[in-house]
Amino acid sequence: MSNKLVAWIDDRFPLTKMWNEHLAEYYTPKNFNFWYFFGSLALLVLVIQIVSGIFLTMHYKPDGATAFASVEYIMRDVPYGWLIRYIHSTGATAFFVVVYLHMLRGLLYGSYKQPRELIWLFGMFIYLALMAEAFMGYLLPWGQMSYWGAQVIISLFGAIPVIGDDLTLWIRGDFVIGDATLNRFFALHVIALPFVLVFLVIAHIIALHEVGSNNPDGVEIKKNKDANGKPLDGIPFHPYYTVKDIVGVVVFLFFFSVVLFYFPDGGGYMLEHANFIASDPLKTPEHIAPVWYFTPFYAILRAVPDKLLGVGAMFAAIALLFFMPWIDRCKVKSVRYRGTIYKVNLAVFIVSFVVLGWLAMQPATPTLTFLSQLFSFFYFAFFVVLYVTSKNENTKPVPDRVTS
Repeated sequence: MSNKLVAWIDDRFPLTKMWNEHLAEYYTPKNFNFWYFFGSLALLVLVIQIVSGIFLTMHYKPDGATAFASVEYIMRDVPYGWLIRYIHSTGATAFFVVVYLHMLRGLLYGSYKQPRELIWLFGMFIYLALMAEAFMGYLLPWGQMSYWGAQVIISLFGAIPVIGDDLTLWIRGDFVIGDATLNRFFALHVIALPFVLVFLVIAHIIALHEVGSNNPDGVEIKKNKDANGKPLDGIPFHPYYTVKDIVGVVVFLFFFSVVLFYFPDGGGYMLEHANFIASDPLKTPEHIAPVWYFTPFYAILRAVPDKLLGVGAMFAAIALLFFMPWIDRCKVKSVRYRGTIYKVNLAVFIVSFVVLGWLAMQPATPTLTFLSQLFSFFYFAFFVVLYVTSKNENTKPVPDRVTS
């Protein structure tokens, strides 16, 4: 009966063909390690966010007069509303954690290099859409930090010459942040950007399965095949890596649940204390800072005294990541076989990114501003040093076959 049903479906829809191409007969390197959990975890968190978001929209009201009260209603009166809200807020942090680690994996093993440039570009567009999605959602609780954080971020576009004022007015939909801003951000957060994210994720996966997965050695497994045309160093994604990913999901959900039930506000880093107070346009919080996943770029913005140059530096810090396939001119992919200069350069870049994230959470002082400028210099120096040194880098011999 089941075989007949599958055959009936296959005559009308390529179900078996898709199953084989993307799971059962999709050969992946046999030496995947810990770093290869985060792609599937990012997909899991996307599903969690969409499902929890659907339930939240059933009770949320995108109106300046009632938005904050509707969130309180969800937390206090809707059965398990507090759980759904905390799942969504914890999921936002988890999303960026797994995406940042997924991107770090790409930098470690050269997953942006030929022939995977398009995979990296799709991934970067996902990251950009994710930041936009998070920013739009950040305004919706309509608390103090939501309101004033949005006020600061939107005002940055006013630094753009000629079109700045008109652009900020267009983004807000009014001369001040109000109902028009809340409504358009709600529409973008709930409808437009999720569609964009899902489309980009599908494109990312299709591009990945077209050229094949990278591995910790940076060796192309398609170059060594047996008599049947199957990679000698590859194994089918299903069942081997589906089982592996299930283990990763269980461990991830354990830590996710610990945060969800015991530290839902993340000590004020995931849900700021000021956001439990209704927005007040007449009262500015003592220290306005975005959520932690935006802070490295916000620190770069604050490090530059000139507002226009600061905005330019902030956007350049993101834009440069798009060009990694062409900035890095070394033919060796994996950090295992790269030279010392690259390893030190990458380590300094990672430390700089983390430190900048911490600096932006602190109130600005002359000392911290100097540190922001110093680590911003290290951040941008990574790309310059990489471009200059990578072409003639002193690398180790790369094996013909994957290692353990």
